[in-house]
Amino acid sequence: MKTALTRAQALALLQKYNKEPFHILHALTVEAVMRHFANTLGYGEEADFWALCGLLHDVDFEQFPQEHCKKAPELLAEINAEPELVRAVCSHGYGLVSDVKPELEMEKVLFAADELTGLIGAAARMRPSKSVSDMEVSSLKKKFKDKKFAAGCSRDVIAQGAEMLGWPLETLFEKTIEAMRATEESVKAEAAQLA
Repeated sequence: MKTALTRAQALALLQKYNKEPFHILHALTVEAVMRHFANTLGYGEEADFWALCGLLHDVDFEQFPQEHCKKAPELLAEINAEPELVRAVCSHGYGLVSDVKPELEMEKVLFAADELTGLIGAAARMRPSKSVSDMEVSSLKKKFKDKKFAAGCSRDVIAQGAEMLGWPLETLFEKTIEAMRATEESVKAEAAQLA
């Protein structure tokens, strides 16, 4: 899927409805992770589309938390987002706030990576380096098992996402850490610039 949307349009919409630096950082992180996955999973031609789905996945969350994934289509219509992008954004809340089931590989990656980037980000902030650059899968597994750590990150959704993709949990951890490691510096730099 190629997209007619530009990143500038998507970013402007995100910033219109999201002011919290944490939410902007999360959107940029998921965008970068989605682009990385598109390139490593053989969807390089669709990388821009995957990335925009990641950038806009929580567009409605900050201002309309009670209508998360329900308000998104209306907001995305402001930039004439393709139906495929709207569907992907809505599908990432499957089983929690949406009944749109992730079916395409991109939708499944978004579903799994959204929660997991949150957990990895929280784990990185606890490290002396404050970075994913030196994070190991084994230390992430410990944090995953500790239900009190980053309690807002749903372990069930992460496990369900890995299952949807047909990957062992460890593979999802490894690939997502790798994606965040590869993009961490550029994401932090842009987030600081937008703050």
